[in-house]
Amino acid sequence: MAKILEVKYEHQADACVCEVAQQSMADLCWHEVAYPTQASGDAIWFFVPYANQASFKVFRVKHASQADIKLFKVDTPEAAGWRNKDHLSRGKLG
Repeated sequence: MAKILEVKYEHQADACVCEVAQQSMADLCWHEVAYPTQASGDAIWFFVPYANQASFKVFRVKHASQADIKLFKVDTPEAAGWRNKDHLSRGKLG
């Protein structure tokens, strides 16, 4: 389950992430769900408020060149998933 915590400081994060403008530029397309039980794999995310609840911690950066993972938010869970199948973080978010 991808239970994601957004941290305030880069050193607290498992990865730096950046939202990109187009789906074709993304390493990972993700979808946000309303309940923790709906979260699954690397791409279906539920945001948690505390570090002890998180399966993965992210720090948002402004530029794609600074990011470990380039993200694009999608409207449906079916559209979510890795676009870069060889990414080093694949299988580590959930």
